[in-house]
Amino acid sequence: MLLRFALIPARDFNASGWMGPADYLPFVTNMFLHGGWLHLILNMWSLWIFGAAVEDRLGALPYLVFYLATGIAASFAHAFFNPLSDVPALGASGAIAGVIGCYVRLFPYARLIVVVPILFLPLFFEIQAVFFAAFWFLIQVLQGTLELLAPSGGGGVAWWAHVGGFIAGLLLTPVVRRPARGYRSYYADEGIYGLTPLGHR
Repeated sequence: MLLRFALIPARDFNASGWMGPADYLPFVTNMFLHGGWLHLILNMWSLWIFGAAVEDRLGALPYLVFYLATGIAASFAHAFFNPLSDVPALGASGAIAGVIGCYVRLFPYARLIVVVPILFLPLFFEIQAVFFAAFWFLIQVLQGTLELLAPSGGGGVAWWAHVGGFIAGLLLTPVVRRPARGYRSYYADEGIYGLTPLGHR
């Protein structure tokens, strides 16, 4: 199943030649496969944190199209930077990176609660979404660059898929977002912490 539906750049991506319709299938199907329960749980946790607010603003169908588009962009970014890799790439993290990119454009000042473990003690603090995304994106680029300079033969994190998905999410957001008049009505108990829907105090 992995050989058929995961993305293997050395097989599925040929930057110098024509690709047939069947060659494009893994660019879509790989985002619905995961390497284990931990991989799946962490991705779904991230999607749960960022996805609901983005879907709320885009609408269900545009959100689905947006998710698939950023996932495909992430697949192409991974294949472009790893064209000779024969390691199957799989996971939803590239598409979720696109959702994060959209989230930071729609809610740049939203407060995210981040946990940083200090030895055995978890430290919780708030950070605005725009700063979280900037730091996260920088980590992806640095890790991806290090992997290009010192490639590994085994499997690992598809850093450039994250980068490609995030950039695609940033660029596609103005295309798919609904005008403000199309937003749903907010309930009386929303915003009770003193924040507007855009994340402002």
